Amino acid sequence: MAAPSFVLWLHGRGDSGPANEHISTYFSSPEFKNTRWSFPSAPHMPVTCNYGIVMPSWFDVYELPISAESPKDEKGVLKAVENVHAMIDKEVAAGTNSQNIFVCGFSQGGALALASVLLYPKTLGGGAIFSGFLPFNSSIVEQISPEAKKTPILWCHGTDDDRVPVTAGQAGHQFLEQAGMNCEFKAYPDLGHSINPEEFQSFDSWMKNHLKNST
Repeated sequence: MAAPSFVLWLHGRGDSGPANEHISTYFSSPEFKNTRWSFPSAPHMPVTCNYGIVMPSWFDVYELPISAESPKDEKGVLKAVENVHAMIDKEVAAGTNSQNIFVCGFSQGGALALASVLLYPKTLGGGAIFSGFLPFNSSIVEQISPEAKKTPILWCHGTDDDRVPVTAGQAGHQFLEQAGMNCEFKAYPDLGHSINPEEFQSFDSWMKNHLKNST
């Protein structure tokens, strides 16, 4: 019998949680029979790269395209991470094994998913990043616990992404490998700043491989 599992999906800047709920329909295998999905929405705030327009955003983004060298709103990221950790803690308190909890996201949501996994004190089932980026400076490595380093990462990125170029994804992958983490990086030729069905197939297989059986 499949153990209860939990997938937290974090949307990109300007999007909403409900607009992403269809993603769960890609995962209809028996392994996901007891999987609960959550699609929270980001708070509304002024976003610098959008001329200060107020929109759903997990933290501020200063420039587009986003590169590994782009300035980072670390204070805003840490505040958003606290909220994600509260959602994870609630699920753990309800009885879900932390190693069956997956934190995932697209673009800015992928960056927040990554930050949340790196700073969570326990080993999680995994973190899946789609077209994301590392929202911290490299000094964050000192705050990653030995338990967090055991959390596997899947990173999917299109080679034709003009908002978060694949080089930003590759820099994130390199950072994770240097930190001693297991990161599977998949580049998708001709894919822009979006997710395609092939990426969901990879995500499906990867998540099945990391689900823990009920004990």
